[in-house]
Amino acid sequence: MRAAIYSEFASPLTIETVADPTPSDHGVVIRVAATGLCRSDWHGWMGHDPDIRLPHVPGHELAGVIEAVGRHVGRWQVGDRVTVPFVCGCGTCAECAAGEHQVCERQFQPGFTHWGSFAQYVAIDYADTNLVRLPEAIDFVTAASLGCRFATAFRAIVDQGQLSGGQWVAVHGCGGVGLSAIMIANALGANVIAIDIHEEKLDFARAIGAAETVNAAVVDDVVTQVQSITRGGVHVSLDALGSPTTCFNSIANLRKRGKHIQVGLMLGEHRQPPVPMDQVIANELEILGSHGMQSHRYPAMLAMMAAGKLQPEKLVGKTIRLEESLEALTTMDRYPNTGVTVINQFD
Repeated sequence: MRAAIYSEFASPLTIETVADPTPSDHGVVIRVAATGLCRSDWHGWMGHDPDIRLPHVPGHELAGVIEAVGRHVGRWQVGDRVTVPFVCGCGTCAECAAGEHQVCERQFQPGFTHWGSFAQYVAIDYADTNLVRLPEAIDFVTAASLGCRFATAFRAIVDQGQLSGGQWVAVHGCGGVGLSAIMIANALGANVIAIDIHEEKLDFARAIGAAETVNAAVVDDVVTQVQSITRGGVHVSLDALGSPTTCFNSIANLRKRGKHIQVGLMLGEHRQPPVPMDQVIANELEILGSHGMQSHRYPAMLAMMAAGKLQPEKLVGKTIRLEESLEALTTMDRYPNTGVTVINQFD
C-alpha cells in the first residue's frame, strides 16, 4: 500500500510503498476512504507522544470500508462502511466493562500506538468493541471529520460539561475541536463565546452559532472581557487549543461552581501549566478532562446529525491528496487553516 511515513521526528515525510496490514483474530483491515489532518498528528510528528515508534505512519481520524475480517470478529463483514473513535478499547478491562472505553487500561490509538490512516489501509483491533457503522447518508469525508475533533467535542460538551440551554459557554481556540464544540453547544441552546487570535476564524465561529466573539490578540484581558459579556462568568469553558494561556483563561473565566473542560492536548513543555487554584477552591470550580468518545455514544451524535441539528460537513475546510499531506502536516503550526482538512485521495 501507499503511505505517508516519517523515520525521524520533526523531519520530512515521504510517500512509500509498504506491506499491506493483515487483521488480527479480533480485528479488521479498513480501506481508507478519508482521513482527517489533526493537530494531534502534528504533536506526534514533533515527538511529543511517547507511544510512537519509528518509522511511523500518522493518521487517526478515518472512515472507509472493511477490506478483511479476523476469524473471531462477530459483528462486521467485508464491505461494511465504518468509522472508529481515535481512542480504542480492549473491551475486557474494568473501564471497558463500565462503558468507558476512552480511558481503557490497554487503549490503543491508530496513528500513535500503531500505524495510522495516512495510507490506503489501516488495521483496527477489537473491531466488535470499537467500530461504528456509518449510515449511507453520511459521506466518508464528513465521517472522517468526526473521529477525533467532533466526537471529542461532543463528549466534552454533552457528557462531561452536561451543558443545557440558556447557559453560557466559552470556547478557547477555534480550530477543528473548538468549532465543533461551538456548533454542538449552539445546537443544545447554549450561548457561546468563541475566543481566538484570528479574525477569520472568529467570523466562521459566529457563522456556525457563536453568540459573541473575543479576539485574544486585540483584547487586553480575555477573562475580564468574558466576565463582562456574561455578567459574572461562564457556566462551562473549554480549552480547545491546549496552551498554558488558554488553560488558565478557561478556568479563570468561570462563574462560581462552573466547569472547565480540558480538551486541547497539553504536551511537551506544556504538560504542567499554571492553574488558578485559589479560584478553584473559593468558587468550587470543577476541572475535567475529556479524551475522545466511546463507540457506543456515536448513535446519539449521529441522531442529531440525521435530524439536521448538527452539520459537521460545514466544518470541512478543504480536501487534499495524500501527497499534499507531507507539507500540510509539517506546517500546521505556521499556517493554521479554518475548518478541518481531510485527505480523500490516496492513489
